[in-house]
Amino acid sequence: MNTMPDAVARILLVEDEPKLASLVGDYLQAAGYAWHWVADGREAVPVAMAERPDLILLDLMLPGRDGLDICRELRSLSDVPIIMLTARVDEIDRLLGLELGADDYICKPFSPREVVARVKAILRRSRASAEHNHASLRINEETHSAVFHGVMLELTPVEFRLLKTLAASPGRVFSRDRLLDNLYMDHRVVTDRTVDSHIKNLRRKLEQAAPGQEPIRSIYGVGYKLEID
Repeated sequence: MNTMPDAVARILLVEDEPKLASLVGDYLQAAGYAWHWVADGREAVPVAMAERPDLILLDLMLPGRDGLDICRELRSLSDVPIIMLTARVDEIDRLLGLELGADDYICKPFSPREVVARVKAILRRSRASAEHNHASLRINEETHSAVFHGVMLELTPVEFRLLKTLAASPGRVFSRDRLLDNLYMDHRVVTDRTVDSHIKNLRRKLEQAAPGQEPIRSIYGVGYKLEID
């Protein structure tokens, strides 16, 4: 079982087949990744929360706890990229896994080289959006999710885009017009008071996640800014 040094990307492999886990692990190590193996589904979430891996390879059929249930809990706690591994090829299982927040899905039997390729691709995308991540706020554009002080936010698509815009430049004051430009993909005509309504709802959800925190500040006559760690 490999340890997870901070110098390289760290992969948590949750797989109950020892030979397959060892084979995938060898390929991950050869590609320059550190990896940690867990065989029992009941250990997956505690280990993930303790080790904070950069990506999780998660088998669907596990002893102790189902992979979909694990994925659901992980996604409520973190936006860590998750690739699900399974022998099931049923489309419902595949869609359910992705709806729960999985970033990718690989069906067995698979080539370990394919797994490494998928890992590299997802880590690249994850790092590309890292500018939206902060100590207290993590935004994942791939899963359309946001976590504030460890709490998953239930955001509408408009609220998500609003938060993403503010988080891209913490401390910067955005005018209502500038925020409106980023809210609606169909560029519908709305009043600037629409922004105030969405800000009110977003502020309420952030403050529910972290009572006592007021990350969105109003600048009178100008607009809004986000102040976060």
